Amino acid sequence: MIQSKIEIIKRNKIEDHRGWFLKVITGTENNLSNTIGEFYVTVANPNQSKGGHYHPIAKEWFTLLKGSCILELIDIDTKEYFSLELNENNPQTIFVPNNLAHNFKNNADSEFILLAYSDILYDPADTIIYPF
Repeated sequence: MIQSKIEIIKRNKIEDHRGWFLKVITGTENNLSNTIGEFYVTVANPNQSKGGHYHPIAKEWFTLLKGSCILELIDIDTKEYFSLELNENNPQTIFVPNNLAHNFKNNADSEFILLAYSDILYDPADTIIYPF
């Protein structure tokens, strides 16, 4: 079951008159490796998707910073499908293990900004396109 493979970590967004602050990876999460991987930001325009692939090796953590989207997940072995809505007003970090295809569909009228962390450095051989 996909829900037993992912981890949804509630985050605390601290806001004041200056703006906001959000810890995305604290170093205490389950499944972190002993070495640093890489952080990256991806942006999707309205009605566009990002992702549409899986990784045989890499594990990733995703936090939506701005906007909203539907995260779609497919277990590549069982073909089970699961989705959940992410939005900036309910900050969460979603852990996605290897071999779980993922796709982020922008479901809003403005762009979304997504921060991601991969436990290994990017390797094109570890990104397998998967149709959604």
